[in-house]
Amino acid sequence: MRLSLLACLTLAAPPALAERAVTPEEFEQMVHGKTFYFDRYGEPFGAEQYFPDRRVIWAFEGGQCQRGIWFANVKGDICFVYDSSPEPQCWHFLEMPDGGFHARVVGDDPAEDLVTSDVDSEPLDCPMPDLGV
Repeated sequence: MRLSLLACLTLAAPPALAERAVTPEEFEQMVHGKTFYFDRYGEPFGAEQYFPDRRVIWAFEGGQCQRGIWFANVKGDICFVYDSSPEPQCWHFLEMPDGGFHARVVGDDPAEDLVTSDVDSEPLDCPMPDLGV
């Protein structure tokens, strides 16, 4: 069952008048058990499934799945580490004045934002590793 992005954000926090970074606690509540779909430059970019224990699965559009975890660093940034890349990638997750939800790499230009295009509770189609045929 797909939830509208607006409904998901409305449940997470009150409407904002300006761009606002969500806290790690708000982020955890917002993403728990959901799959978020992201666009970049108006085109599908990828999707991330969030599990209750802060595990994630990321898949670029048309790409392979990458398993990882997320955590909050001491600055309150939301960071991800994936099996394929041990270097943390830290992000700000932002509520936008128009009701949208963006993800921005810490220090990046807003033009590079990932924009949430959809949210649902369906799992990503990711086969388990090492299952052999």
